[in-house]
Amino acid sequence: MALKFYNTLSRTKENFSPIHKKEVLFYSCGPTVYDYAHIGNLRAYVFADILQKTLEYQKYKVKRVMNITDIGHLSSDADFGEDKMTKGLLREGKELTLKNMRELAEFYTEKFKDDLRALNIKVPKNIYFASDYVKEDIELIQKLKEKKYTYKTSDGIYFDTSKMPDYGILWGEKTTPDEDYARIAENKEKKNSEDFALWKFNSKIGFESKFGKGFPGWHIECSAMSMKFLGEQFDIHTGGIDLIPTHHTNEIAQSECATDKKPFVKYWMHSEFVDTGNEKMSKSKGNFLKLESLSKRGMNPITYRFWLLMASYHTKVNFVWEALEGAEIALKRLYNLYLGLGEEVGKINKEYQHKFKSYLEDDLDTPRALTVLWDVLKDEGISSADKKATVLDFDKVLGLGFADLKTEKIPAEVEKLVNAREDARKNKDFKKSDELRKEINSLGYDVKDTSEGQKISKI
Repeated sequence: MALKFYNTLSRTKENFSPIHKKEVLFYSCGPTVYDYAHIGNLRAYVFADILQKTLEYQKYKVKRVMNITDIGHLSSDADFGEDKMTKGLLREGKELTLKNMRELAEFYTEKFKDDLRALNIKVPKNIYFASDYVKEDIELIQKLKEKKYTYKTSDGIYFDTSKMPDYGILWGEKTTPDEDYARIAENKEKKNSEDFALWKFNSKIGFESKFGKGFPGWHIECSAMSMKFLGEQFDIHTGGIDLIPTHHTNEIAQSECATDKKPFVKYWMHSEFVDTGNEKMSKSKGNFLKLESLSKRGMNPITYRFWLLMASYHTKVNFVWEALEGAEIALKRLYNLYLGLGEEVGKINKEYQHKFKSYLEDDLDTPRALTVLWDVLKDEGISSADKKATVLDFDKVLGLGFADLKTEKIPAEVEKLVNAREDARKNKDFKKSDELRKEINSLGYDVKDTSEGQKISKI
């Protein structure tokens, strides 16, 4: 079965065919590092991680690039409001300088990477700060200016969307009645309501350019960086669905116009929101949780990854602690089943592997892929060693940390009861055997009878 991904651009599930036969060029929109990431933000990176690991599981070489936005991102997608990095400096009582802005960015970037590692997300090798590539931004804006796609207002250089007939193709319409996008019309100097800033003037703090002192627009940064490292055309671009109407739409517009309408990205892939109380989680609304909130409640952060994988990346999920607690119970059950398999690693069960792959190949269907994991662990017809090899193979994609689990030493009291139960079973004293099982359970352990003998696990 061929890999199939849902492409936001075509609104259909398509067979995956990269530009280069066995190499995938992959760009992920990274965070704006003015504060800690919240768990809603992190869903996009769990999704991108599963995508990358699935591609690698299918033997593709993946070149993945991620930006770190440390300049130019305003609080409104309509190119007005407070600069987010400036907001971070003011919050922390720091002077507004480029040096302090970079220090703030580096601090929160490291915290972001800590979150990625805590979620078993593979940190991309190619992570770049936007502020290091202002030269490339200016060159791209100049190219658009020479092709007559830009105009100047009192606050910056703007892209003229009327010059691109299919502007908005990513989300299907050129205009929308949605109030979030209607805000785009607030700047009265714009020629068209959808026009967006390529460069914003700032006489106090910013970078020198031929256009004037200021900052590149948020959108131009991703176009300039992705094209620098991946070329004018590449395979996959990921992000959250909130990036579709403006950021990713504007990336397409400026990139394709700069390259004479050369198709920018083949496959656009987006993950859904994490809501709280049926409202999108966001910093501005104050309804967000940091990943460390789980640790403070004694939860392994991998529980959050597991919970996300229980739903399609297309499905909006509503975060409530009760749901996460249920996922924690299920994950611990999986861990205990795995730990009861012993130390020997056998051979991957090809039948189960084929089924697991078929679900991943069908647009990263992780909910069904997880059912295969459960089936393997419960199948009495497979040896423990082969189960272990198969689970470890699946976990190359799932990233639930099975290889890092350590078998806990069984307390002497429990071992004594297990041995006594084994004697009772040999003597066909099943009443005694059941009594001993209950006593073992009361100490927090379970015992299961298998063809290979009794298997003990922590409840």
